[in-house]
Amino acid sequence: MTLENANFTHQCLIAMPAMDDPRFAQSLTYIIKHDEEGAVGLIVNRPLPLHLDHLLKELESEPSAALQLPGPRVLFGGPVSTQMGFVLHREEGHWNSTLPVADGIYVTSSRDILDAIAQGQGPDEYLVALGYAGWAPGQLEEEMGQNAWLTCDADADLLFNLPFEQRWHAGIHKLGIDPAFLASEAGHA
Repeated sequence: MTLENANFTHQCLIAMPAMDDPRFAQSLTYIIKHDEEGAVGLIVNRPLPLHLDHLLKELESEPSAALQLPGPRVLFGGPVSTQMGFVLHREEGHWNSTLPVADGIYVTSSRDILDAIAQGQGPDEYLVALGYAGWAPGQLEEEMGQNAWLTCDADADLLFNLPFEQRWHAGIHKLGIDPAFLASEAGHA
């Protein structure tokens, strides 16, 4: 498969050690859409200093006793539209703006899912992110060709269960690579 024909939907991008953009250094980004219009993903290992209960209160959605407070950490999903929220989750549900990604993983951008979570009626496995990562047509392929990213298969354990600080290393280990052996700069022959 050439990079021009690649589709990284439902893959995780693993930032290479040489990534000099601090927003993406040692990031693990789940690609929710990749097509001729570009790519969209959510960084799944960058917790913000914000818990879900605080976000819900800001949205005037009072958490019920069903949500164990303070709730999970909210993630920095990427540098684009950081005021927009996204919920990556396992159960399809009946929320207004839910898009299937693959293998029973969905992303919802409508507030009704947060209200359901606040009332203990949301999905069991989820993460909440503010902002997203976006690439123009051909941009991700170009970055892949410049060795900015590795890719690994996404799975529920990597996305929802591992502690945030372990996800980047876990993605690399899925490839059978020891992170200590990754060069911090790409070379060209």
